[in-house]
Amino acid sequence: MASSVNDFDLYRPSEEHDMLRDAVRSLAEAKIAPYAAEVDEEGRFPQEALDALVANDLHAVHIPESYGGSGADALATVIVIEEVARVCASSSLIPAVNKLGSLPVILSGSEELKKKYLAPLAKGDAMFSYCLSEPDAGSDAAGMKTKAVRDGDTYVLNGVKRWITNAGVSEYYTVMAVTDPEKRSKGISAFVVEKSDEGVSFGAPEKKLGIKGSPTREVYLDNVRIPADRMIGAEGTGFATAMKTLDHTRITIAAQALGIAQGALDYAKGYVKERKQFGKPIGDFQGIQFMLADMAMKLEAARQLTYAAAARSERVSAGSGKEDLTFFGAAAKCYASDAAMEITTDAVQLLGGYGYTRDYPLERMMRDAKITQIYEGTNQVQRIVMARNLP
Repeated sequence: MASSVNDFDLYRPSEEHDMLRDAVRSLAEAKIAPYAAEVDEEGRFPQEALDALVANDLHAVHIPESYGGSGADALATVIVIEEVARVCASSSLIPAVNKLGSLPVILSGSEELKKKYLAPLAKGDAMFSYCLSEPDAGSDAAGMKTKAVRDGDTYVLNGVKRWITNAGVSEYYTVMAVTDPEKRSKGISAFVVEKSDEGVSFGAPEKKLGIKGSPTREVYLDNVRIPADRMIGAEGTGFATAMKTLDHTRITIAAQALGIAQGALDYAKGYVKERKQFGKPIGDFQGIQFMLADMAMKLEAARQLTYAAAARSERVSAGSGKEDLTFFGAAAKCYASDAAMEITTDAVQLLGGYGYTRDYPLERMMRDAKITQIYEGTNQVQRIVMARNLP
């Protein structure tokens, strides 16, 4: 059977995706990279990155056009996050967490909720965070204690959410809370909470190993009374929405891991060409070449798996069947983050003592890579998810 060369375009991004990558890379190198070390050193929010992303409509590209967004597909969203993470992992959490926080509204919210909350996000007037984890409910998210009690046409929320990315900066929060304690996961509902709602407050920023420019804080809900129409979907469907969201958004963590790993590999490749020992560049030594080859091989395998998962995410969003998305989302996140940890660790090794200092970006990339193995479900949990959803 004869095939034309175009039959195989499914194994490469489209020309539009390649153009998007070029545009985001140029922007990231010009407007985000110069502040990355300072953002990490000072542990401050990367305001320059937010301003640059908003100015170029790259802060929340996943929002549909009908709500004022770019309507970017899942692969385009991956490419944006990947290219920002290549220079600054903290900054890549702006588009990634905007998707994580708002996707429950996109998947399950009423038309009124979508109009009210997606339009300001698309314009860059607000950011969106996601509140699932609690002090005693991490991997066992269904064991959460935060409660939402119906009172007339309102709900009253009480509880503590932990590890909330961009807490205090975001205006909007998707909050999971128990509405029926008897039903465990089927008694959990999802709500939109606003930063300005009375009774909402935040803990001190966590002192973290990496992604120091992205604030991580507890969110306290103390008798927070919100209108009942801020519930996302029907009562008791919140946990299902949360899990469906993670099927899609774990792919954005894979994208972040890809970007961090690519940045580390690019830097190490340049360094070994310049660094001389024993009278020649260290890149001429076979031991170094084998390390680089392994790093590049792992990165390319991770990228192919992540892009295949993004394609499935897009098809599911367009109404296709399940597409094994739960397996592929978990596999992409798990494999890409493990690869990023290995690649950044090897990149530090290639720079020797210099790799261990803050004068070079690789120790930051290695620290940043670690969290990709932990959040949105630890890689141990991803392996459980994969085993239960083998294609």
